[in-house]
Amino acid sequence: MKIFTNEALRKIDNETIAADGISRLDLMERAASAVTFEIMSRWRIAQRMIIFAGPGNNGGDALAVARMLYEQGYQPEVYLFNIKSSHLSECCAANRKRLLEMGDIDFTEIVDNFTPPELSASDVVIDGLFGSGLHSPLKGGYTSLVQYINNSEAYIVAIDMPSGLFCEWNEGSDRRNIIRADLTLTFASKRLSFFFSENAEFIGQCVVLDIELSPKAIASTPADYYLVEKEDVREMLQPLDPFINKYDNGTLYLIAGSYGMMGAAILAARGAQRIGAGLVTVHGPASANTIMQTACPEALFEADQSDVCTTSINCKHRFSVIALGPGMGTSDETIDAVDHFLKNYRKPCLLDADALNCIAKRPMLLRSIPKGSIITPHTGEFDRLFRRSVADGVTDEERLKRAISASKTYNITIVLKGHYTMTVRPDGKVYINSSGNPGMATAGSGDILTGVISGLIAQGYSPDTSVWMGVYIHGHAGDLAATKQGEQSLIASDIINHLGPAILDIKRQ
Repeated sequence: MKIFTNEALRKIDNETIAADGISRLDLMERAASAVTFEIMSRWRIAQRMIIFAGPGNNGGDALAVARMLYEQGYQPEVYLFNIKSSHLSECCAANRKRLLEMGDIDFTEIVDNFTPPELSASDVVIDGLFGSGLHSPLKGGYTSLVQYINNSEAYIVAIDMPSGLFCEWNEGSDRRNIIRADLTLTFASKRLSFFFSENAEFIGQCVVLDIELSPKAIASTPADYYLVEKEDVREMLQPLDPFINKYDNGTLYLIAGSYGMMGAAILAARGAQRIGAGLVTVHGPASANTIMQTACPEALFEADQSDVCTTSINCKHRFSVIALGPGMGTSDETIDAVDHFLKNYRKPCLLDADALNCIAKRPMLLRSIPKGSIITPHTGEFDRLFRRSVADGVTDEERLKRAISASKTYNITIVLKGHYTMTVRPDGKVYINSSGNPGMATAGSGDILTGVISGLIAQGYSPDTSVWMGVYIHGHAGDLAATKQGEQSLIASDIINHLGPAILDIKRQ
């Protein structure tokens, strides 16, 4: 699913209006009707509702919702802000007129001073002050109103966007002056800013409402951001040729593990095997031979000259893909081995975990990563790699901006792991994952993802496709595991055990 910018959505709105032969006011009626239905499905007629409407089209939405609720027997209290420094939009003015024609509705228009109504925890506040059209932080009396609403303990419903929050980037916003909604009812698709953890407190639960925008306009409008869903992965999964052998399914060379950290290597290897890689060879410390052969008998093991860590990475055979990092450690010998490998191996590879931590200790190695490679950092690894400290208060938004820039600079794909794992490509495209759950924040989960992605590449899926497919399948396996184990009891092995069922479920129509 495409995630459109505010500018793109306006274009789609205009094309919908032209294609359907309707007015902008008619499209607003569709939006208001969808919001009204959602509200009616949650609260009874006796519920006290206070609607705050701004002077723009978001206010027009709110006034239309007030009218529709009133027609259904609700008694909303409506406050329209038409202060001297602003003027009502055409649609807002039209909906004001329609609302006043209803007769005895509780309506107050604020043109100068305002005494807010008393709000309690039992009330529902509907925020229609400023939606996606907002381009600058709130100021003046609106800041006081937002803070008053936030401090009221009332249940807050935001129409389109929580007032004060921008659709994409919020670097210049004042977080004190943003509505903290419990429920956000947005239109057509989620906005990019909804996927950043620092904005979760403003959005609450998000429901995307269908307002019948033109499918042709949606299909023809380009986007840089995509939400990966089950249907997307289903379309890409290929059936197995009945005449293949293990080499046709691809070979993976996995450099992983160190003394006391062989679990990471085992999980990564098993993840690759479960996703379908034909043959996995693990390179690790010599002392791990028995461990690997016992825990993962389907994999080959290649012993390093050291008993405790990897000190050399020399590919003696041709492999479909090379991945390194899980559990490797960051000893000087291992850093030297990574250094030598990156400066001499010129094909794309996958780098995760300690491979990235080794690079972080020698930042100039970033420029030695082979073009077209994939790195899969969690937030801590990303911040270390790109020289930012968590103490700096770095946000998900800042990380994504930095990842987009770094991906282009180094010509690599960056899998920025998190609640919404984001795959950032050098062409500027960003794929946001929709699967997964908090229970997957457990040791070894990322190691499995390394195996899953590299296992897909080994089978012949393009690296670009393998990344977002692998992230989704990995998350979906975690979701299936959580239905049996519960999120709190989830461990990494549960994810591996549900990779097969996850693929079967994705293939199922």
